[in-house]
Amino acid sequence: MQNILITGGSGLVGQQITSLLEKKGYQVAWLSRSSQSGRKSFIWNIERQEIDEKAIEWADAIIHLAGAGVAEKRWTPERKKLILQSRTQSTQLLYHALEKSDQRPNTFISASAVGYYGFNTGTALVDETSPSGSDFLAEVVKAWESEAKKMESLDLRTVLLRIGIVLDAEGGALGEMLKPPVAAPLGSGDQWMSWIHIEDLARMFVFALEKTTLQGVYNAVGPNPATNQQLTQEAASAKGKPYIGIGVPGFALKLVLGEMAAMVLGGNRVSCQKIQKAGFQFEFYELSAALKDIFHN
Repeated sequence: MQNILITGGSGLVGQQITSLLEKKGYQVAWLSRSSQSGRKSFIWNIERQEIDEKAIEWADAIIHLAGAGVAEKRWTPERKKLILQSRTQSTQLLYHALEKSDQRPNTFISASAVGYYGFNTGTALVDETSPSGSDFLAEVVKAWESEAKKMESLDLRTVLLRIGIVLDAEGGALGEMLKPPVAAPLGSGDQWMSWIHIEDLARMFVFALEKTTLQGVYNAVGPNPATNQQLTQEAASAKGKPYIGIGVPGFALKLVLGEMAAMVLGGNRVSCQKIQKAGFQFEFYELSAALKDIFHN
């Protein structure tokens, strides 16, 4: 396996995976809406369901990350439609291209999300066998995974990684949490946040690529989930920002964020035991070590 095709390659996670793969000697190409300067790329158009068939013939494996950002904009009906369709239609396009091709890759690794379990699973430790939720994000993830699992019918080894809260210096959850002048927990602050350092997440995708016995669904979260209050306080300390222990009231978040507020007021305590039993070893077990690396490296 030498040629790796990545969708959503220009995002935070995609860039980290690309860098790691290239350091290991893989050839990487992105599947993009437009040509990428200085980067091998192939063109696709999800809305028109068009794809450069040479991308499929070139690839030994596909890493599928494409999807509109869940937390970037308020959830209007149009935005919710885009969040769903950007995931399902992109996966359908890949499936149909693979189905038609005489020269297919042998591995398909797709991003998924711990949103599968629902906005709020309380203090219960959930794993890959736990039931799905019934809210908007859970329905999105179920539809997304359903399309990805169709790859198995084409004899592709298929792995789905349900990603938690990704910790990275360049943006994502930490960037949003530390944007205000003073950091504060959200709501009660007691809700669980299942986090993973972006380097561990990239390494997990490469692990899934290289461990050819791996198949099915795995939670992509670190071993030690934290409460929202703990994560906010430790992140503020690592960044050198003031912290106050008075939570931002839930009603205020609902006014600002609308339906999306449920995503930050709820939480999940998610197990990573399955991927660990498969042989994956984390670099960052503890939140303090992850934050120190992010802010002081």
